[in-house]
Amino acid sequence: MNKAFEQLKSQTIALSAPERAKLVQFLLDSLDSFDKGLKEAWHLEIKHRLAEIHHGNALDENTVGRPAEEVLADLRLRYP
Repeated sequence: MNKAFEQLKSQTIALSAPERAKLVQFLLDSLDSFDKGLKEAWHLEIKHRLAEIHHGNALDENTVGRPAEEVLADLRLRYP
């Protein structure tokens, strides 16, 4: 790691637990804003796929719905 990162680590560990918790929350919040567009895009894609399934339209030749019981039975066989 670079020198600035190592200094930040040293300074961070010197903080009290509540201060570190606030810092962690700040850092996580900063990542959430980065991921916001991605999350929205996935929500739209999921909505689109569900609509296609509910209307009986396959999205492509590989999209086939299966009952959950069947899928779970296959998984139990595969991963006993």
